[in-house]
Amino acid sequence: RSSIRSIRPLLAVSIDRSASNQDMQTLPSGEVVITPRNFKLLEELEHSEKGQGDMSISYGLVDSSDIFMGEWNGTILGPHRTQHEMRFYELRISIPESYPAVPPKVRFVSKINMSCVDSNTGEIVYSKVPATRNWNRNMGMEQVLISLRAEMASPDNRKMRQPEEGTTF
Repeated sequence: RSSIRSIRPLLAVSIDRSASNQDMQTLPSGEVVITPRNFKLLEELEHSEKGQGDMSISYGLVDSSDIFMGEWNGTILGPHRTQHEMRFYELRISIPESYPAVPPKVRFVSKINMSCVDSNTGEIVYSKVPATRNWNRNMGMEQVLISLRAEMASPDNRKMRQPEEGTTF
């Protein structure tokens, strides 16, 4: 039960207070601010294109003419002192219609052995990746990629034997 109050760079709406506000911002006026999907994606695209944030990851649109911004490429540089060191991993990121309320769908294109990645499809196992397990709408693709990189350096994954470089799912 929401009514639109105003449309600006953010969308202010009044909502039922019993709804979860973990992933929403409340203004001093009591209104709740929810960032619409495309605004959030444009913000993430700009952040990535300007090279802001963690330089060991990158992400961008597969097709710059895709007005729905549904398919993205991601890259992770493997962490030092692990089996992943000096390797670049390519990922595909699909943005569901309900994003950012739900996390993006992420799968590795580059073959990788990790406890949080399905060994047949390359899809991440959401319950095993901290960023997707604890998702809220204030997070984004960057947090998922950073979380995956951190998992590469975890004790379970850092010494795990990896497939030959250049192989794909």
